[in-house]
Amino acid sequence: MAGRTASPRRPAAPRRRRPADLDRHQGATPDPGRRLGWLLIITVVAVMGLGGRLILLQISQGSQLAAAAVAQQVSQVTIPAVRGEILDDQGQVLAGNVAVYDIYAAPNQILAGQRNAEAARLAAVLQLPVSQILTQLDRPLDFVYLAKGEPLAVEQRLQALNLTGVGAIQGEQATYGPGALPNTSLAANVVGFVNANGVGQYGLEGYYNSVLAGKPGSESAVTDLQGNPVVLGSSPKTAAVPGRNLLTSIDAPIQAAVEKDLAAEVQKVNASSGTMIVMNVHTGGIVAWADYPSYNANTYSQVSEKLFKDAGVADLYEPGSVGKLITFAGALQRNAITPNETFDETGQVTVQGQTIRDWDLRAHGVITMTWVLEDSLNVGAVHIEQIEGSQPFYQNMQAFGIGHPTGIDLAGESNQPLPPYSQTQPLQFATYSFGQGYVTTPIQMLAAVNTIANGGVWVQPHVVSEIVGGNQPPTVIKPKTRRVISSATAQTLTQMMVGVVDAPGASGFEARIWPAWKGQIAGKTGTASVSDGHGSYGPNTIDSFVEFFPASNPQFSMICIIRYPQVPAPLREGAYDAAPTSKLITEALISRFHLQP
Repeated sequence: MAGRTASPRRPAAPRRRRPADLDRHQGATPDPGRRLGWLLIITVVAVMGLGGRLILLQISQGSQLAAAAVAQQVSQVTIPAVRGEILDDQGQVLAGNVAVYDIYAAPNQILAGQRNAEAARLAAVLQLPVSQILTQLDRPLDFVYLAKGEPLAVEQRLQALNLTGVGAIQGEQATYGPGALPNTSLAANVVGFVNANGVGQYGLEGYYNSVLAGKPGSESAVTDLQGNPVVLGSSPKTAAVPGRNLLTSIDAPIQAAVEKDLAAEVQKVNASSGTMIVMNVHTGGIVAWADYPSYNANTYSQVSEKLFKDAGVADLYEPGSVGKLITFAGALQRNAITPNETFDETGQVTVQGQTIRDWDLRAHGVITMTWVLEDSLNVGAVHIEQIEGSQPFYQNMQAFGIGHPTGIDLAGESNQPLPPYSQTQPLQFATYSFGQGYVTTPIQMLAAVNTIANGGVWVQPHVVSEIVGGNQPPTVIKPKTRRVISSATAQTLTQMMVGVVDAPGASGFEARIWPAWKGQIAGKTGTASVSDGHGSYGPNTIDSFVEFFPASNPQFSMICIIRYPQVPAPLREGAYDAAPTSKLITEALISRFHLQP
């Protein structure tokens, strides 16, 4: 480049050569032994590293890896626990068990050349695709399930085939007794059912599932149908713990009668549904409990889920004039009224600008408090609430259990608390007095009425009387109780309720059993208007009747509810549909238990 002179270049130093370079350039050939030696050293080091890793895993994770490997081979088979039974008061099975079989195979015991033939024969019995069974048989395992929950007939057909490496493990499947109506099981809404996963749903099955289910066991060796052992592992066998049995207060003959007579009345008046409950007055034990329409628990998967809900614990409704019993009880208890006290019943009363009228839209003049109850007069009930005072009236409702769940041992109990007293308006108290404006469930209402029958003592309703079995001592159910009114008040109100049935022109005349039981049936009708959800009431009604007897020494109480009857308006009353049904069940109870008036 112009203006610069080139500097002299430094001579290159000779490159240092490694021994291999010298040998190569000197024409020497490679040493095969040396190369093999190096390869051997590398291999030994790799093997030692791998072996060390295996030893480390064996020491640190050996048990976990072994367990995982065994688990992959289905090392333990679950042994189902026998589910407890549900029995009526005489030991008749309401919910029992039938034997079913889980079918399995031991693929490692079946020769490869035999698998196609065995798969075809198994498919014919199990009604499964041959390809599905063959896939299982080709697995390199000691144990695989082929089908579960098969009936005895399938297990017997497999035994007859005498197939190698095929066996059955016996289990149990819930089964339910026939109901009084076609396509039903007895007391289905009370009992509930067990689903495909073995879990109790609804009713007693749902509420007591953990008690009934027991505890499954396991074993690591089973035998095929020819008795040959299929050894799966070395784990010890754990025995299953059977579930416990529920002894209930349900009486099967009365239960059947209730189911039949309730259905007949619902159909007769073209109602949407009905509920009827019969209870032992003193123990709170449920003697019978039916909803209509109902279902067959054995085929629960084939019916609408709407039928599973037990309206007796889940449906909230306005009780109507049956609620007047609570109004009268509180006023009698506080001496605000007496049965023969009179007042001028004008047929209407205005509260907060709203006019309340009697069902017959007329004035009744000077009448007694007993007349108010017998003729079920709304204006008279409002008068009683106002005499007693809103706060004592409110406290009395709560004491009878309104707004509080009963705690009955059935799944799905609903409840809607009363609004706080401070937030309740005079108009609300007025409508409460005749059973409108608040909601309750049928079992809450029956428990309240049963308090009168039981001498003023509220007793918790329950279905199960005792729990037995399961390798445990018996558990006797002890219901909660509390005194609500005095025995004297209860006796006074009982006699007034007898008048509801026996007095000339009284609303409960259809429940009479004359002459033998005259003076012994205490009852009350109810006809509740149904809210449209927007502050108004439409033409539909929920009709009801409550009763207990004998009045001189009450043994049984009951409630009958007929929802949305589709008959002429004058006949949409508890007096015309619920009361006659109650009479039929009263007669059945008299006959069944040989009662005397």
